[in-house]
Amino acid sequence: MKRLRNVKIVATLGPASDTYDMIETLHKAGADVFRLNMSHGSHEEIREKHTIIRKVEETTGSTIGILADLQGPKLRVGVFAGDSEQLDEGASFRLDLDPADGDASRVCLPHPEIFAALEPGASLLVNDGKIRLKVTDCGADYANCEVITGGVISNRKGVNVPDVVLPLAALSDKDRADLEFVCGLGVDWLALSFVQRPEDVDEARALAQGRAAILSKIEKPSAVDRFDDILAVSDGIMVARGDLGVELPVQNVPPIQKRLVRKCRAAAKPVIVATQMLESMIESPMPTRAEVSDVATAIYEGADAVMLSAESAAGDYPVQAVQTMDNVATEVEQDPTYTQIIEASRKADRMTVADGIVAAAREIAETTDIKAICCFTQSGTTALLTARERPRVPIIALTPLVGTARRLALSWGTNCVITGELERFKSAVVSAAKAARSEGFAGPEDHIVVTAGVPFNVPGSTNILRVAPCDERLIFSSDPE
Repeated sequence: MKRLRNVKIVATLGPASDTYDMIETLHKAGADVFRLNMSHGSHEEIREKHTIIRKVEETTGSTIGILADLQGPKLRVGVFAGDSEQLDEGASFRLDLDPADGDASRVCLPHPEIFAALEPGASLLVNDGKIRLKVTDCGADYANCEVITGGVISNRKGVNVPDVVLPLAALSDKDRADLEFVCGLGVDWLALSFVQRPEDVDEARALAQGRAAILSKIEKPSAVDRFDDILAVSDGIMVARGDLGVELPVQNVPPIQKRLVRKCRAAAKPVIVATQMLESMIESPMPTRAEVSDVATAIYEGADAVMLSAESAAGDYPVQAVQTMDNVATEVEQDPTYTQIIEASRKADRMTVADGIVAAAREIAETTDIKAICCFTQSGTTALLTARERPRVPIIALTPLVGTARRLALSWGTNCVITGELERFKSAVVSAAKAARSEGFAGPEDHIVVTAGVPFNVPGSTNILRVAPCDERLIFSSDPE
């Protein structure tokens, strides 16, 4: 489905968007990738959503990506005798392993691994940071704390530990079961929650065995500190600003977001900006001006995708939320300032032949009357390198692998077309010309740039570029091959 924008939209599915009609409407409204939140819903419910998405894909003739978001290890306090207690600033409060119901002086924290890592002075954040505790004394089974910011603490509220790297695997037993299930279904991307170190990504990749691409969610200070190492072993990144804004001062999040987006683009890896982008649209058909500016800022920064969470999963106006993102993206990308910002931030380093080929393709397309860049790709790498250049003309990614096309649905500016296996470059040029015309990017009298790797069907072999007419008769008459 041809879009009038390059940035992609990820929409989370949930109770407000779990029917065929709604999912099809969301896709037509602008959703390019659907997120399945593994924190909610049974395997059977996830299977049903997956089946519907694939039916919508078949009906519309589009390529739709599916992102399964694993829950990750959840740290929670136990329960209170009265269900909740008021903690006053300056009071003492104890966390321990005693399973007895809590009161105003203590509660169970059934995670010995936290106590093993804590040190005096460490902060503990409860209920999305609404309650802040400072550790004054701790041991293998307890932590005595001072209440720095008080409030009401209730049963099973979440706990964040921003100051230390916890000896926790990024994948819980539930995550491992969920990972195997969704890989069996055939999802395209796996999102890992609460990544702290590159080894967390390596573990997930070993379990996925190539069945899905790995996307790391950056939502902990330790992940920010080791971002370069995490990026190197990940296929994509999500800047998950919710927990990141809890564990870090909120004013730190915008510059971190900008820095991470630029690093992802330099590495030619897709990056999603997520969390509370249009939060008010959960209950309102209109966003706030600040939310619109937030979405626009992520697009100006060069993000590959922007994401809706509860807005499309449980909100009252899921279609309007997608339409709003689509409208904002279309308007921003038509702004001359957007082009100036994107081109000013283009990374100049060229390390490989493929880097040089895609850079040349972009330069030719922008200095002559070229209608599209058509890149043949097996693994998706050539398309990602082309997207990194952020060319002013459309990118048509041609691949014989439907899995590659679906993964590229997350990448900036890529319009994916499934082709047959090719053996000769002339056949590739003809296929590219037909795709450019059939997808509405060029007419018979126009020209395109074609990039490919010879020999064909070998990942990472991009080594050839040609400017070609979109009329096959001209292709054959001008090429002696």
